[in-house]
Amino acid sequence: MQGKVLVVGSLNMDLIVRAPRLPRGGETLAGHDFSTAAGGKGANQAVAAARLGAQVAMIGCVGADAYGQQLRSGLIEEGIDCAGVETVDGVPTGIASILVDDAGQNAIVIVAGGNGALTPAHLEAQQHLLAAAQVLIVQLEVPDACVEAAMRMGREAGCTVILNPAPVAGPLPAHWYAMADYLIPNESEAAALTGMPVDSPQSAQLAAHSLLQAGACRVLITLGAQGVLYADAEQQRHFTVTPVQAVDTTAAGDTFVGGFAAALAAGQPLSAAIALGQQAAALAVTRPGAQPSIPYRHELPA
Repeated sequence: MQGKVLVVGSLNMDLIVRAPRLPRGGETLAGHDFSTAAGGKGANQAVAAARLGAQVAMIGCVGADAYGQQLRSGLIEEGIDCAGVETVDGVPTGIASILVDDAGQNAIVIVAGGNGALTPAHLEAQQHLLAAAQVLIVQLEVPDACVEAAMRMGREAGCTVILNPAPVAGPLPAHWYAMADYLIPNESEAAALTGMPVDSPQSAQLAAHSLLQAGACRVLITLGAQGVLYADAEQQRHFTVTPVQAVDTTAAGDTFVGGFAAALAAGQPLSAAIALGQQAAALAVTRPGAQPSIPYRHELPA
């Protein structure tokens, strides 16, 4: 039985450069490949949720340009309801400049473009999508006012609210923590939120405790090859993952979030939702690109 997931967030065209390593400051480094691919954390998570079994709708903004048309068409091809994706004149579609090294690590610079044009009024106009969804996903590549409005409206509509605090440079507004049912940062995001180093399950436990103290309801810290650390007021649990050879870690976190949301929307228990997210993310990092790397449900173990 499919659940319904609504994503409020960003749509970007990814401009991907591959090089032997990440350059140092002031250095010009020769790359060996360039490509473009559909991306944006919101759109990536929408595609992941759709490919992994959910009925998905998206709310966001693109510019009136070729990139915007391509991104909208790509989501529609995935079966995603794009009635809430608006085209805004006078701004370009958002882009992400992504540098990937031969070890699969990446460095990313984003330019908001149309993503910065999303307003709470766009959300008000799509109340029916909130009313229909079991799970709402929000990230931080759209204006803060939209993030807060989406979480508030999602809770009022009875959705399970997932906040993926990415990108983030420091602590969230204090009242945001309790607005999300699940807070899902990666290591660097958890470190930025707490001011603590996060590079192991043990340090993630300390960071998760700090986030719970700040008001978070449930915390999942994704640790790449070291798995996922889950914590709530009653328990902490480390979910390990089978190691894989990473080719490109772009969208791995988005794939986890989308898979986790799809399973929750379908009524799966927490452990099964985490397992689905982990399996999908592990396969995604063995492939290049953002959305092109996200697997379909039939590619994963039954």
